[in-house]
Amino acid sequence: MKLRVGILGGGSWGTTVGCLASRNAPTIVWARRTDVAEEINREHTNSTYLPGFKLPPDLRATDSIEEAVRDADVVIVGVPSHGFRACCESLRPFIRPWVPVLSLSKGLEQGSLLRMTQVIEEALPGHPMGVLTGPNLAKEIMSGFAAATVIGMSEQTIACELQRIFRSGLFRVYTNSDVIGCELGGALKNVIAIAAGMGVGMGVGQNTLAAVITRGLAELTRLGVAMGGQPETFAGLAGMGDLLATCTSPQSRNRHVGEQLGRGRKIEEITAEMNEVAEGVKSSVSVMELSARHNVPMPIAHEVYRVVHEGSSASDAYRGLIRMAPRSEQEPG
Repeated sequence: MKLRVGILGGGSWGTTVGCLASRNAPTIVWARRTDVAEEINREHTNSTYLPGFKLPPDLRATDSIEEAVRDADVVIVGVPSHGFRACCESLRPFIRPWVPVLSLSKGLEQGSLLRMTQVIEEALPGHPMGVLTGPNLAKEIMSGFAAATVIGMSEQTIACELQRIFRSGLFRVYTNSDVIGCELGGALKNVIAIAAGMGVGMGVGQNTLAAVITRGLAELTRLGVAMGGQPETFAGLAGMGDLLATCTSPQSRNRHVGEQLGRGRKIEEITAEMNEVAEGVKSSVSVMELSARHNVPMPIAHEVYRVVHEGSSASDAYRGLIRMAPRSEQEPG
């Protein structure tokens, strides 16, 4: 019997995961906006979040959380971290006992500093939980490019069953029992991607970007291991793989934020014009709190925090790294 899938979140990634799952299992996506759900059902498109792409006709959508989860054998939560707990709590009256819940969110809960699986554990006790993560740019997957992802879940028997739902064509699915490492890799890399984007916006060289990315990987690995993650996880798809994709792709929301900051724009106007969340903006606060709590220095993440939340500039963050204009030897200093 095919497992039935309910996905909460009709954004670009939630819809893309819905497209993948619908090839192997009956799938329904919950969209907060009624017009988005109606468009998916009627036109088989999601022009707001995935313009130009045709969706599988078997993918269904609804604006009712009850309809999305009441018959589901697995529930996937693809809403941003700031609305994640409320979303989980809203499905509590409708989800059947013991149904696995997977997170797509790559963020940390503000205030509590909890990972999303920890939020699931508090909001939906008794449900097996995990995370789907990796270097997964929605539009590339929708375009048919090869990609790989990781299901981070402690219950490997369940994880192996869930593999069958998402495996499709050139989309390869792995499992990893290191849930902590998988989640932290996804959350922490967003902050480093903002740093890389700032460099792109200022026009720094590829050597400079390579230094920022690799030193950023060292930072997130140190913090991740201090919090209980396994070092090898941060060298894999959920760590280095996701970091590279997010730092180098123009499709990355977090890199976009950094790039605009590097061009001198203010964070408020950048985020105001975006129709999806760049998790690294809020995660930078949590990362600094975790850095202090675990006594792990994170200089790159700290510079991102200063630019995003304290009014510092991208050029200040890159001081000592940006190319200096030639000067006459007669000039003082």
